[in-house]
Amino acid sequence: MSQPIQITESGQEYLAELLAKQNVDGIAVRVFITQPGTPYAETCLAYCRPGEEEPSDERIELEKFNVFLDKNSVPFLEEAVVDFNPDRMGGQLTIKAPNAKMPKVNADSPLEDRVNYILYSEINPGLASHGGEIRLIQLTDDQVAVLQFGGGCQGCAAVDLTLKEGVERTLMERIPELAGIRDVTDHTDTTNAYY
Repeated sequence: MSQPIQITESGQEYLAELLAKQNVDGIAVRVFITQPGTPYAETCLAYCRPGEEEPSDERIELEKFNVFLDKNSVPFLEEAVVDFNPDRMGGQLTIKAPNAKMPKVNADSPLEDRVNYILYSEINPGLASHGGEIRLIQLTDDQVAVLQFGGGCQGCAAVDLTLKEGVERTLMERIPELAGIRDVTDHTDTTNAYY
């Protein structure tokens, strides 16, 4: 199986030096992407002390250290390259992950992934200018998406009409299996009594 991510020789040298300075036996590098498959995707490298990796992480053994890849990020790390460009100022570690922002969702993807993808790629960018964002809190057994309207959308009198109608319409058009959406702050629904 080919490795989803490539770390160049100079990248490995540089990371090995950084890791050595941590003075922790067996310290590794962990690579993950925040909000993968969305316009906001950020590829991150972090120190990973023994025991800090997740059990589901994919492990790559390099000559001088190990790399752990976050399982959910792996599909988005295809063709990613970590490189170090030395220069007079000391150099710079660069991470190119051309697929980090690409949606890896299709009709067979879990419902949750598809809802998140539409929220992140289509709905939230439009709300960002108002300081708002919507997050999927859970999918109920009867396929209702429970959403949290955050940021500038909260407490806005128009949130119910404009947002819920627009978001519901978009999500239902894209994902016919969804039964509907519910706002996590919707107090009219008493079935979720954990508020």
